[in-house]
Amino acid sequence: MDIRAVITDRTFIGKHLSDSIEDYPEGLVIPVNKPWRWTSADVIRKIKWLACKNFHKKNLKVGHAGTLDPLATGVLLVCIGKATRLAESLQKEGKEYLAGITFGATTPSYDLEKPVDRTWPIDGVSEESLRAVLGQFIGEQEQIAPLFSAKSIDGIRAYELARHQYIEAGKAKTDVMEDFDHSVADMLSRQKINIYGMELLSYSPCGIPEEETVREDPSLRPNPRINVEDNSALGLPHAMIRVACSKGTYIRALARDLGEAVGSGAHLDSLCRTRSGGFTTESSLSVEEACSLFIVPERQY
Repeated sequence: MDIRAVITDRTFIGKHLSDSIEDYPEGLVIPVNKPWRWTSADVIRKIKWLACKNFHKKNLKVGHAGTLDPLATGVLLVCIGKATRLAESLQKEGKEYLAGITFGATTPSYDLEKPVDRTWPIDGVSEESLRAVLGQFIGEQEQIAPLFSAKSIDGIRAYELARHQYIEAGKAKTDVMEDFDHSVADMLSRQKINIYGMELLSYSPCGIPEEETVREDPSLRPNPRINVEDNSALGLPHAMIRVACSKGTYIRALARDLGEAVGSGAHLDSLCRTRSGGFTTESSLSVEEACSLFIVPERQY
């Protein structure tokens, strides 16, 4: 894809942007490595505030090319100025992820934002069984999105229907919902996706290895509204899988389907988008590095 906007990747470390947006007639694209427990909107809000101060604008178009779940990390493309026109095209590019998947338990959100609602047999879960089923997920297919998603059912966001179950049951969003009705997701229209490749990188029969545990960056303050459950005490089978896929693929839904394929249940315990189009985590800036591109008086920062 031909990008005429200025790309401020790791080659820009130690440099600053000018104080005039007119110096960037095609806009700016900043590949940011989104932190864990930050929403994509948190990143945009932070950078937009700094960009408006740096360029002396009361308002400035700032957006992203493809959201990431709060508990996911990795490449988030931040577009500024006229580069926001590129967002839709950038979003259509292929993606690559590293997905940590726990087998033997499901959650309503298919990740760690919600507590486990059901446990499943793990007799059929092994390194061999996972390698045997990966091939059946390669290629074009239809996927049902998670109920906790922005998809719509008769004009209502799916996540609103999911939350309504908690309200009806008199439960808080962090409470265990053992009777959560996953079948409501069947009302969602199936989305055509394409899985280009899947590779099992590691398998542990008794929990997440220490080196694959997601750790919070102590220098960043996480969004306090983002809940994360600690299921490590369950000691369930864990796999790390590389996935190359098309736009619109829900890796949380893929984890669900993998669990079913081996006769169990499953949920994501970690997710990192390692590539979006031609952008990678290696070329992306941390939030602090992205912020340092802008010159803002310390008293305003």
